[in-house]
This record gives sequence, structure tokens and C-alpha cells, in this order.
Amino acid sequence: MDETAALKTTPLHALHLSLGARMVPFAGYDMPVQYAPGVLKEHLWTRASAGLFDVSHMGQVTIRARSGKYEDAALALESLVPVDILGLAEGRQRYGFFTDDKGDILDDLMITHMDDYLFVVVNAACKHEDIKHLQDHIGDTCEVTLLDRALIALQGPRAVSVLAELWADIAYMRFMDVRHCRLHDVSCLVSRSGYSGEDGFEISVPADKAEDIAKRLLEHPDVQPIGLGARDSLRLEAGLCLYGNDIDQTTSPVEAALEWAMQKARKAGGARAGGFPGSTRILAELEKGTSRRRVGLKPEGKAPVRGHAKLYADAEGKTGIGEVTSGGFGPSVEGPVAMGYLPVAFAEPGTQIYAEVRGKYLPVTVSALPFITPTYKR
Repeated sequence: MDETAALKTTPLHALHLSLGARMVPFAGYDMPVQYAPGVLKEHLWTRASAGLFDVSHMGQVTIRARSGKYEDAALALESLVPVDILGLAEGRQRYGFFTDDKGDILDDLMITHMDDYLFVVVNAACKHEDIKHLQDHIGDTCEVTLLDRALIALQGPRAVSVLAELWADIAYMRFMDVRHCRLHDVSCLVSRSGYSGEDGFEISVPADKAEDIAKRLLEHPDVQPIGLGARDSLRLEAGLCLYGNDIDQTTSPVEAALEWAMQKARKAGGARAGGFPGSTRILAELEKGTSRRRVGLKPEGKAPVRGHAKLYADAEGKTGIGEVTSGGFGPSVEGPVAMGYLPVAFAEPGTQIYAEVRGKYLPVTVSALPFITPTYKR
């Protein structure tokens, strides 16, 4: 009881309860893990139609240079992330991550160039540490503000048609475009992005308008509420990392196979190479490689292989080579899927290894990521 009382709630908490959600503690919040249909049906509904997710527990932050210039805000944030922010076009969003002095990942985040400031979304479990990190390192030149707004995600192939009924121009947005618009006469900030592997949108809404917007979206026959359980299985099939599971302060971006998120300008020979925490290690790994890599894993049979399961080179479990970081059943691929870290000698797709599950060593095949074909609108 005391633990539940200490949990924070999002602006949609009462709505979740009214919809019969099963609530669980997550990142310090009381969050819906599933609704009456259950995780499997919610997952498949999102792949086929449009699922509505509450992600208001995440941190929404603005970074404004005290000079008033976008360029100064961009360069300030570049001192903390290995990402080209100065070259980010207005109204465009980019994935990135904070790194520490060892070259490991402090958190991952979404970064948007909005007019003369940056709009940043960080993970719920890390948001207060992230705010402090920003204030400690760039607070002298930038104003860092945690916003009191809700964040809802509408994901799936019918998400665009649902929102286009409210704002026709939304259909012309590309993946990672961000626009101000009015939905049900409420001023919102909409990005064409998400964490499901499907086309979709994330909608930043004033906290006091969130429940009304969510209810009205749920009135559409193509939309159903989706909980954290299906959000996890959707992102796992899409090969997307969850901070605290697949990436953390023991993994570098290159080990995590995230080098695609570091643009040419920040790499060796680029216009603004290095200059971020851990750059010596990260730039060296980009050039020479790493000893281990994050990989996809496909267990044989129907039994899921969960996070923290140990991985072995042999069927007897004598030679340990790694560990599963995320794993479960993939409804869209109709079988178990997982991710984990392996030495590069075992990281080639098609390699057979073994996972320990309840004292048995089950065969697992290393797989390319993602497990499904993403449907982002490029």
C-alpha cells in the first residue's frame, strides 16, 4: 500500500482505471500494463490498426540558449551527445544519447529543432538525473525547463487516417517531422515517430487537455488503448533498445549497434568531430570495432528466453559468452525473440548458440535486427 501510494500518476490515470486497465509500477509511476483484450491482442491490433499509448511519464524538456540563438543551444547540447544537432533542420527530430566520460550511455533521447530552441524527450526513469546533467553542464549558457505536459502515442497503419480527419496536413509529414497543430481545438506538438516499428505519431498535449484528447481519439473505431506489455513486445520485434535493459552505463553506442545515430559531422574527420564525453573511446571503436555487439536472437521452439538468461557457446553450458537483455514472445513473428550481447566472433547472423532456461540449454540462432519490417513513412 505504501509503495502504491508513493507512485506518481499521469494525467490519464483516471482514464486508465475507467477502461479497466491492469496497473503496475513502472519508472516510479502507476502505469497500465494491459487492458481487457490482453497483451497479444493489443500487440496485433497496433500492427493492424491504431493503438493509443500513454507515455506521459517520460520527460519533455526545452533547451533555450540565453543568447536566444538556436545555434548556441545546439552547440551546447552537442557537448553532451555524439549527435549532429547544429545541422538538424527546423521541424526535424533526431535520436541520440547522453554519454559519460567512459563512453557509456547515460540515457537515450529524442531531440527536435523547434524554431530557436530544442525540444527533448527523455526516459521516465532518468529524467530528473538528465535535467540535473543538463543544468550542471550547460546551465550557464542555456535555460533547461521540464514541461508539465502529457505525451500520448498513436501507433499503427491507421494512425495517419485517424489524425488526418482532425488535421489534413498531418498526412504530408515524414518520419521524424515535428509540427504544431490543433487537434479537437487543442494546440498540440506532433511528431511522426514512435517506438513500435509502425508508422505513427507522438502527441505532446497540455496536461489538463490530455484526457479529453485521449477519450475523443478512443471514440474512433480504429483506435484502442494499449498498455506497456504490448509496447514492450512491439519495440522488441522492431529491434529497439529499452534503456536499463539493452543499453545503460555498461554499454557504449558502438557495442549497442547504434553507430547509425552518430552523424558524419561528429565522427573522425567531421566538421565537429568529438567534443562529447567519452569521445576518445567511441571514435576509436567506430574505427577499430568492439569486442562485443548487441544482436538479435531467435530461440528455437515456442519457449520465450527472458532477460538475464545466460548465453553459451555449447549445448552443455560450459562456455559462457553473453546474456540476454530483452526477450519474450513476438506475436507478429509467431515465435520467441530476444536481444543480447555476444563477442563479435559469435555475432554473425546464422550462428547457433545456447540459452539457459530453467536448467536446460536451448538452441538459439543469432538473427539480424529488426525481426519485422518497419513501416515508417520516409
